[in-house]
Amino acid sequence: METSRLPIGVFDSGIGGLTVMRAIQQRLPHESVIYFGDRARCPYGDRPPKEVVRFSEEIADYLFAIGVKLLVVACNTATAVALRHLQERLPIPVVGVIAPGAAAAVETTRNRRIGVIGTSVTVASHAYQEAICAIAPDIAVHELACPLFVPLVERGQLEGDHVEAVVKQSLKPLAGSGIDSLVLGCTHYPLLAPAIRRVMGAAVQVISSADATADHVARLLAQLHLLHVDAGRPEYRYLTSGDPASLKLALANWFAEPVAATVVEHVDAPIVLSIQHMANP
Repeated sequence: METSRLPIGVFDSGIGGLTVMRAIQQRLPHESVIYFGDRARCPYGDRPPKEVVRFSEEIADYLFAIGVKLLVVACNTATAVALRHLQERLPIPVVGVIAPGAAAAVETTRNRRIGVIGTSVTVASHAYQEAICAIAPDIAVHELACPLFVPLVERGQLEGDHVEAVVKQSLKPLAGSGIDSLVLGCTHYPLLAPAIRRVMGAAVQVISSADATADHVARLLAQLHLLHVDAGRPEYRYLTSGDPASLKLALANWFAEPVAATVVEHVDAPIVLSIQHMANP
């Protein structure tokens, strides 16, 4: 198959990366996309970095074996600790979500004070701080781990008194920081954006890296002459190491995807077993 006709690969630790996939679908309506959510091993945010690297390599190898022209690491934790490994490992472009999100934050801030919330591993890596300061060294970056957010999203709890209380308590350390921009440094967090905006107030701009990442992917594919410009119907394929029914439910609840018409395939973890099976059916 001609390379430009191959799909874009997107993977995340669970279902949060669907926000990135949806942004890519909207920005590049002619492109086919394969999504992999590693729900059997989610969340990644509190795992040892070496383990996250191993999981990421398994999934990247699997998607490359299926056939993708570009891989998006739609997980901030995996981007923080595994992106360089994957870029060296695969002969296709591999894009993370941190650099685009950092650039969007720098463009947004007016008082040069930016907040970043993410998983424990992402925050400990200081990947956002490094990416932001590489663009604008004078900007003050306030980082905060919010480990309770991903479990809320994975359980489908996006609104309500409990969610509001968890978000308010988790963001309390940012009170008085003076930030005017807040980066959602985890692709699960945009699904909690309404509650986050209410807690932070109208003076703070909330930034999701999903749209910025989709724009980056579009520019990169154009530069590499890999855009699929045919007006045919794109194909969207969903894979998960967890329960397919829960991923179908998330697609229905968040993006109005019809449950009956959406096929979600199960892939056993560790993913390397599936690669061996593909090679030796």
